[in-house]
Amino acid sequence: MSILIQSIVNGLNQGAIYALIALGYTMVYGILRMINFAHGDFIMVGAYTMFYTVPLMVSYGMPAWMAVFAAVAVCTAVGVLVERIAYKPVRNSGSISALITALAMSLFLENLAMVLFGGNPKTVTKIFDLPMIELFGAKIQLKYLLTLGIGLAIMVALTLFVRMTKLGKAMRAVPQDREAATIVGINVDRIITITFAIGSALAAVAAMMYVSTYPRCTTDMGSMMGIKAFIAAVLGGIGIIPGAMLGRIIVGLIEILVKVYIAPGWYEAITYGILIVVLLIKPSGILGKNAGEKV
Repeated sequence: MSILIQSIVNGLNQGAIYALIALGYTMVYGILRMINFAHGDFIMVGAYTMFYTVPLMVSYGMPAWMAVFAAVAVCTAVGVLVERIAYKPVRNSGSISALITALAMSLFLENLAMVLFGGNPKTVTKIFDLPMIELFGAKIQLKYLLTLGIGLAIMVALTLFVRMTKLGKAMRAVPQDREAATIVGINVDRIITITFAIGSALAAVAAMMYVSTYPRCTTDMGSMMGIKAFIAAVLGGIGIIPGAMLGRIIVGLIEILVKVYIAPGWYEAITYGILIVVLLIKPSGILGKNAGEKV
């Protein structure tokens, strides 16, 4: 029983980390109908920012987690620059051009990081010093529950923001009809930039939670993280905020439970198999809609 509880908590923790990444994918796709494959590399940027700023915070007597504010600033700046320099020029050039540009930008960021930070992995200073608690006989790290709580809180906040605020309603209007949105006074360029800024800021938070659990950063860490987050977003219903969270939680639980109870080497095959089955039954994802609003 204790092993099952431990596995579920570990799966929820892993799922919550990737859910934060998937939320960034979802925000961008919901507005632009574009898959930003460079989004995973924003996590890498955030992780390296944490690597350099956490010791600085500690040396000044501040909590290590406050380095996330520096990571948010850096990731947001990188995200907005990528959108302005790389994505804006191809915005009206078709989905293939946007896809190729996103893949090229991902490779560019990884190689730039290799030049700036070197190829050796970096170990991030401990961020959270939280105790372990006992739950039904299983010893659980409190930071795992913190990660899950942060993920759920951000999902709720984003959902309320998109549905209840004037800016959020503008975000929902842009993908429906850009020309109509412009006619009624919505600044489409501004909305797209804000969307990228929010998604990139979420990447910084995800980076903090990731390195607090796995305290190591490499220049290629964003690639697989981005792919897994994309899978989660598709499974839950890409473009739908709760869907991104649900999809990644499901994938996280499947991965951990397969590793523990079936075979460690089979978790990816089983995860992708479940994804295929779900998409065959419901192509728009678990919470997806066949048409209409997606954010």
